[in-house]
Amino acid sequence: MKRSIILFATLLIASAASAQHYYQDAKNPDITRHTLHNSSQRVEFVLPEVNGYTIYKADLHTHSIYSDGDCTPEFRVREAWYDGLDVLAITEHVEYRRHEGNMIKALGGILPEGTKAQNHSIINKAADERGIASDLNLPVELARKTAKGYGLTIISGVEITRTPETIGHYNALFTTDNNAIYDADPAESMRKARAQGALIMHNHPGWRRTSLEQTEAERGFYAAGLIDGVEVMNGSSFYPLAIDWAHEGKLFVSSNTDIHDATAETYRINGVRRNMTLIFAKDQSVESLREAIAARRTLAYSLGTLAGDEALLRDLFLASMQMRVVAEASNGVKTVALTNMSSVAYVLRYGSGNPVVINPFSTRTAKTNKEGVLRFTVENMWCGSDAQLKIEVRP
Repeated sequence: MKRSIILFATLLIASAASAQHYYQDAKNPDITRHTLHNSSQRVEFVLPEVNGYTIYKADLHTHSIYSDGDCTPEFRVREAWYDGLDVLAITEHVEYRRHEGNMIKALGGILPEGTKAQNHSIINKAADERGIASDLNLPVELARKTAKGYGLTIISGVEITRTPETIGHYNALFTTDNNAIYDADPAESMRKARAQGALIMHNHPGWRRTSLEQTEAERGFYAAGLIDGVEVMNGSSFYPLAIDWAHEGKLFVSSNTDIHDATAETYRINGVRRNMTLIFAKDQSVESLREAIAARRTLAYSLGTLAGDEALLRDLFLASMQMRVVAEASNGVKTVALTNMSSVAYVLRYGSGNPVVINPFSTRTAKTNKEGVLRFTVENMWCGSDAQLKIEVRP
């Protein structure tokens, strides 16, 4: 008995020691390191191939210290990679860059005396004759340098930022020269961006509004054919009506973080994945991604909910799900095992019953009707402002 107690105590001590996960440094034996040292890892978000396309996870709306974000573009790239993204758009505000004054103060001993930030906060007014002096291409260049070490694709862009209550905010994506876009007339800014081959996305259409009713300015932008896409999800906000706008106007849908702080603060600390625009593209090149977005092969993902085109949602769901018959009753009713092979948790409702969840990489069973047909609604896949995806299959 005593020997057993000693053996158990020895094993307990050994287990506690191993649980600490310390090791002696290979170069300096006087240093003992914990295995958490340099152990950060990318958290994958697994999705299937659909119709011959790879689904690339993107964030098309982000900010850094070069406008009003709290992080550098280099950090944004590393953060995106750890969060499982493949594509990142750097979209600094053209008209609002709140850190410039402090940057100039920090360089006070280097810059000529009296140097001040120029046109760094002009959301409600036109720029003076000096124009915007900042280099709006620099954040993109810095992000691309860092992205080379992570295999991340960087999309160049800016946010055309005007009064949200009356005019709104718009991202120009796939720009070639961000310094040549500003104009006192926001429509002209969009035209300048489109002349560079950019796609224009209407950002957070309900922000600071009492409804999603479009303003006179917005109706003008849409009528002039200046808008290519719309954010149906921005951060924790979801605009179901914007799905209808996308269908009616043949616009691409997107879901983005509009991140200003760190995604760890907004998403990871709450145990959820960041917003993503899912792009169904041939490859990860800028050209292929632009083709896919222009062709409206995108879906929006936020906090476990997907939104967009009904056919694309259906194809994604069916590609994610393996179905096999595990039993069949004499009356023709089949028991079907549904295995979710993706990182999306799907919420299914059969008829008028309660919803059930098929978690990522998990299996549930369901029963067909006597004709061998399985029908259900995928309640976290929105194909309209008041419509969720309906599935009917014969396993």
